Amino acid sequence: MFTEFLSFSGFRVAQAATGREALTQAFSLLPDLILMDLSLPELDGLEATRFLKSDERTKRIPIVALTGHALAGHSKDAKEAGCDSFLTKPCLPDALVTEIKRVLGARAR
Repeated sequence: MFTEFLSFSGFRVAQAATGREALTQAFSLLPDLILMDLSLPELDGLEATRFLKSDERTKRIPIVALTGHALAGHSKDAKEAGCDSFLTKPCLPDALVTEIKRVLGARAR
């Protein structure tokens, strides 16, 4: 659903089904921003984020964590892994677009 809405909103979107695929996509595309689901198979989103933030090629790409877990510890874990922002699912698509624009705007400064 988010992929379609973001495309409709004017963003170029690539998606990955697993953490390993997310790493491959990130290194190949070097996107402006990554939406990282924290509950990915093969390699979870926290580990994928740590890997991306430790690599010179991708460490400056902002990462917005998405999770269905609203516990306070999850946002702390995401920040410690290197996520720049944290959203709890379900979130409204408009709220996601607003957060993407905020994070991209902060990066441009």
